[in-house]
Amino acid sequence: MALTIDVDHLGGSPSITVVALDGELDASNYERVIDVVRSAYAQGARGLVIDMAKLTFMASSGLFALHSALRIMRGETPPDPEMGWSALHQVAQDHDSSAATVRLAAAQEAIARVLERTGMTSLFGVDATREDAVAALRGA
Repeated sequence: MALTIDVDHLGGSPSITVVALDGELDASNYERVIDVVRSAYAQGARGLVIDMAKLTFMASSGLFALHSALRIMRGETPPDPEMGWSALHQVAQDHDSSAATVRLAAAQEAIARVLERTGMTSLFGVDATREDAVAALRGA
């Protein structure tokens, strides 16, 4: 199944963008997710919600895309995908307060399990719904 990416620029303070993923996130499309996040940051977004309600599968390249999104939203350069697995090992070094700017929302059980087992939940704020994630970024 292909991946559909819907982007909703909410604006506000901080300016928030919601990126909704529908389908399978894998090696054939993870760079599109990175490009969308890069574009949102360039347009002024300083809060990001990745809505996973309709994401049915995520390969290791999807984990790379999430880590890249985190780095982009901190104003940093994402890791080089040519580094292979060593790029994912950088995740262990990225435990800081990034949850304040990037939130993962509505992950289905299988995706949530992958996020938990790989330690990604320690990098991101995790919320049950898109609305909860937006509220958390707004400080509500």
